[in-house]
Order: sequence, then C-alpha cells, then structure tokens
Amino acid sequence: MEKFDKSYMEMASVWARNSYCKRRQVGALIVKDRMIISDGYNGTPSGFENICEDESGATKPYVLHAEANAITKVAKSGNSSSGATLYVTSSPCMECSKLIIQSGISRVVYKDEYRLDDGINLLRRAGVEVVKLGEDGR
Repeated sequence: MEKFDKSYMEMASVWARNSYCKRRQVGALIVKDRMIISDGYNGTPSGFENICEDESGATKPYVLHAEANAITKVAKSGNSSSGATLYVTSSPCMECSKLIIQSGISRVVYKDEYRLDDGINLLRRAGVEVVKLGEDGR
C-alpha cells in the first residue's frame, strides 16, 4: 500500500472534471518516483471539437480514454513510464490495459469499477499490480 495513493486519486478525480464528456468523466495520473510525469482525461483528440457524444447521446468512436491520453502524453514528453503507477478514476478497459502493459506501467490504482472487468483481468495476467482504492483509502 502506497502512502500517497489516496492523495493521487483525489488529484485524478479533480483532473477528471476537465473532461467535456457528459456520460462519464475520467481522470488519470502517471506517477513515478513520487512525481507526476503525465496526466489525462477522456476527450476528443487535439484539434477536434470538445463534444464527446453524438446527437443520440452515444460516445463518439474517436474519443480517447483518460489512460490513453496520459500514456500518449508521456510518450511525447520523453519521460519513461516504465515502473510507474497509473492512478485512474475508473478501472481500465481492455484497449487501455493493452497500452498500460506495453508502456511498462507496473501498478494501476483505480476507484470505480468499469462495467467490464476484462481489462483488469488482462493486467493481472500480465503481472501488473492492480489495486482498487476503497473509501478507507485502501
């Protein structure tokens, strides 16, 4: 149990509020050696309109998840996410879990359950430490 897990999760929750998505706002932080090396929230790619849902309320297919935004941002920065911890307000989906594994992130801490658990199962299978943060901070 990392001493700062609850604080970093609170920061990820604040960051989620930057999302323009109406259905669900998700925030993510990548932390290495107690330094935030990247952040992200779900939204459209750079240069696109900040509208995540179509006329029927469905999420547009090109909306990026918070984890994907944080991982691509750290890749552009020149920092390494190898051995880092990802804090994300919702458990990762399958697609984001593949990115997490490939980016070398070794620990994922999340707060809310996503409707599917296949992403979490894949992370565990790959040897990534997965922690669900409860209301007591653990």
